[in-house]
Amino acid sequence: MVEEIDQYMTLKLGNEQFAVNVAHVREVLEVSTITRIPTSPDYLRGVVNVRGTAVPVVDLRLRFGLAMAPDTVNTRIVVLDLLIDGESTVLGGVADSVHEVIELDASQINPAPRIAMRWRTEFIKGMARVGDDFIIVLDVNAVFGSDELVLLNQVAAEEPETIVA
Repeated sequence: MVEEIDQYMTLKLGNEQFAVNVAHVREVLEVSTITRIPTSPDYLRGVVNVRGTAVPVVDLRLRFGLAMAPDTVNTRIVVLDLLIDGESTVLGGVADSVHEVIELDASQINPAPRIAMRWRTEFIKGMARVGDDFIIVLDVNAVFGSDELVLLNQVAAEEPETIVA
């Protein structure tokens, strides 16, 4: 029997370490000018120009219910390719920091505990133990549902006001 091994990029939000399958990661950017969209929800920071395309940027801290934090030299925008309700979508997620790419096979990813879990379990593919650390493996397609897809498509079409993040 052949084990399926996938690569995951690790990132931090607050004190928690998360992993995203690299198959969804298009690129990682330093935080630059983010164009704010008036009347958008708090977790939507705005749009960023990625090679001539307006890409919506979501603050992952706020999306996961953490307090807002100022950007630092380690803050990054992770540009993701997602499949939401059968539609291909590109969006950026702001993370406190991005670390490394690790390999995990399916047997290393255990289901998320149903109780005493701080995070919404529908966003989580599972938990992996790497050394002494637990890493929360995200299901990035589940993090953004059809409501967000509609909102993100509207945001990309609106007239923004430029701000510096």
